[in-house]
Amino acid sequence: MFTDLCARLSPRLWVLAVANILANIGIIVTGAAVRLTGSGLGCPTWPKCTEDSFVTHPSMGIHGAIEFGNRLLTYVLLVIAVACWMAAVGRKDRTAVRLSLIVALGIPLQAVIGGITVLTDLNPWIVSLHLVASLAMVMVCLGLLDHLRSPVRETAPAAHRGLATAIMLVGWVVLYLGTIVTGAGPHAGDLDAVRNGLDPQVLSHVHAASVYVLVTLTVALLVVAVRSGNRWLVVVTGALLALELLQGVIGWSQYLLDLPELLVAMHMLGAGLLAAGFARVWLAVRPHAEVEQDTGRLLAWASGQQD
Repeated sequence: MFTDLCARLSPRLWVLAVANILANIGIIVTGAAVRLTGSGLGCPTWPKCTEDSFVTHPSMGIHGAIEFGNRLLTYVLLVIAVACWMAAVGRKDRTAVRLSLIVALGIPLQAVIGGITVLTDLNPWIVSLHLVASLAMVMVCLGLLDHLRSPVRETAPAAHRGLATAIMLVGWVVLYLGTIVTGAGPHAGDLDAVRNGLDPQVLSHVHAASVYVLVTLTVALLVVAVRSGNRWLVVVTGALLALELLQGVIGWSQYLLDLPELLVAMHMLGAGLLAAGFARVWLAVRPHAEVEQDTGRLLAWASGQQD
């Protein structure tokens, strides 16, 4: 029965892989909504919502509903991730099986980290780890998409690979510094939650400086990609640069406007998209054989018909 179900899901592997990455980026945004609405302790304990119940109660108000709703989304993510893994098993694609399994196992781990944030009354360093883990999951999801559908490519020149690696490393610095800035800012998730005690203004400028380095590296990679005629690298690097610039505009706008909730939520969405962009560029300079198995099967079928 399990084998039959996997076989039935296998033609939908691509759709499920897309759903995987969208869901993981989406829960970053909903997690931000929990924090921005002050609902981080809407369910004051974990794994239960209260000491006596796994679900929220109307007396807990809107904050309880928002926090409990975000917890329920974890199960949606898990269903998508498990279905994606089963489809990969049905496809008998070992790389897809490994990548989708990492995502499926990572979701319960993320739930545990989320539970620790509640049990530690939204400790900003644990909250930061929670977000970083989500961003890493997005990168794995992107790796699955790249494996399933991307142009055939060979190993890029050393200069391309060096710049792409630098973008990945600096990108992680940018993302992590962003979480530290958040931990110093006003949107703690609860009125009584502690902050990390660092100066948010100084951190914001340090974060901005790391973004300038990131943009410089991305421009440099785009230039060498154009000069070498690597069209795929031009496309993905150009898209990443556009996203970085847009994220920078949103970041400066929220800073100058004193962190309005909508802009902060958009900035969190941008962080998830940037994580996918860094992974996309990093993979674009590495060799990748054609893995469109459906195409291969079609060609084999056509060859058999001709015979």
